Amino acid sequence: MPERLRIGLLQAGYVHPDVARDHGDYPALFDALLGPLGIDLVAYDLQRTGGPSRLDDHDGWIISGSASSAYDDEPWIRDLEGLCRTLLDRAEPLVGVCFGHQVLARAAGGRVERADVGWGVGVHDYHLVGEPPPWLGDGATEPVRMVASHRDQVVALPDGAEVFLTSEFCPHAGFTLGRRAMTVQAHPEFTTGLSAGLLGIRREAIGEARADAAAATLERRPDADAVAGWIARFLRAAG
Repeated sequence: MPERLRIGLLQAGYVHPDVARDHGDYPALFDALLGPLGIDLVAYDLQRTGGPSRLDDHDGWIISGSASSAYDDEPWIRDLEGLCRTLLDRAEPLVGVCFGHQVLARAAGGRVERADVGWGVGVHDYHLVGEPPPWLGDGATEPVRMVASHRDQVVALPDGAEVFLTSEFCPHAGFTLGRRAMTVQAHPEFTTGLSAGLLGIRREAIGEARADAAAATLERRPDADAVAGWIARFLRAAG
């Protein structure tokens, strides 16, 4: 097995406690996704204890999801944007997931807004576009299925960004910034059981019709292993 990587998990939020009790919070979810691929995570709780004091002790970084919006005027979000720019300047491997995808886009000069199409929930189908990055590996499946849970979207990409993943619901569902960063809007670390729990809690906010339609998609199996492979290979190739 290749040497294990030490990756900083920039935990930007928390899974709802009623759901996390049965399915885990972000550190446990990402560990289950990436630990078997040789990745050891060091979690930094950005809202409660702040970011890392040292950057040199890590082989790369992952930014988690959050119930917050990337455009919220919160000091910890502005600090995270600054950290993103520092990591991009240092060309350290950086992966953004959901909120992480959005805050990284903003930090690099893109724009994030509340989506006109409303909540994206349930298992969504995504399609690869453009020249496939080498870390996608051979035999990438089409469509790529992941659990979605968001109501904001990246509506304008940063300069130099290239979309590699898209869907009818979310055109900018994944992008790269050269060899420095890759992002996905969906949640490869979420299981369908976790998604079902969040749908139940957020049913009123999402709307009953959309929540019911999303629940029906949870019979489809997400391609979590495939996307985990993307992330692991990106972190190794970019490091």
